[in-house]
Amino acid sequence: MKKEERQNHIRNMLNSTGTVTVNEIMQELSVSDMTVRRDLSEMAQRGLLIRTHGGAQRIYSDESGLERSHLEKKRLQEAEKNDIANLTAAQVSDGETIFIGPGTTLELTASNLKNRNMRIVTNSLPVFDILSRSSSVDLLLVGGEYRPITGAFVGTVSLQSIRSMRFSKAFISVNGIVGSSVYTYSEAEGEVQKAVLDHADEKYLVADSSKFGRYDFFEFYKVSDFDHVITDTAISEETLRQLREVTDVIIA
Repeated sequence: MKKEERQNHIRNMLNSTGTVTVNEIMQELSVSDMTVRRDLSEMAQRGLLIRTHGGAQRIYSDESGLERSHLEKKRLQEAEKNDIANLTAAQVSDGETIFIGPGTTLELTASNLKNRNMRIVTNSLPVFDILSRSSSVDLLLVGGEYRPITGAFVGTVSLQSIRSMRFSKAFISVNGIVGSSVYTYSEAEGEVQKAVLDHADEKYLVADSSKFGRYDFFEFYKVSDFDHVITDTAISEETLRQLREVTDVIIA
């Protein structure tokens, strides 16, 4: 059996059970212990699974495989998100033109910027609603096709608008980070976020520690292409070490 066939079979086993042992794979595929361990290590490096003692674990973004609603996301990691939002807001100086993307942590960040003097561009309706009550923020909402589940505007109209702009800083949140890859659920949202980052002088990845080791449908950027990663103290030492090899890490 060729390597690609073996690894596809291993992925199918993980999709069925969630976890699998080296011995189970050996018996299923009639291959050696060394071959299985080599396959698992390679697949882990590619972000296809998580290596465990004696086997592997499936990587998934949610038990159901479905995108969480905005309300569900707001209830997760609340304390960590508040700490990250406070620190994120502290990265911005008055007079800047910044972009704030969709996401519950970035909504909290927006709340901390309501009384600041700056231009803020966003494609997030919740972020816009928060800042629309500010008398000091010069606010611009990027339109396009509306995604109600996240409150984000996406699509061709959004991309055309963003590609005509330049930002001193862009703050983007994500659904998952595995290895060097950054993921979101929606391809349309990912394309907009990539365009934003490509037009920003400084790129910030804003993610609580639960996002690491968790993938989603669409990969849109690499961790090493961000200038800064803002996260919380619950991040593992190994993940922190890997991040610091490729980017600046700011811990809330």
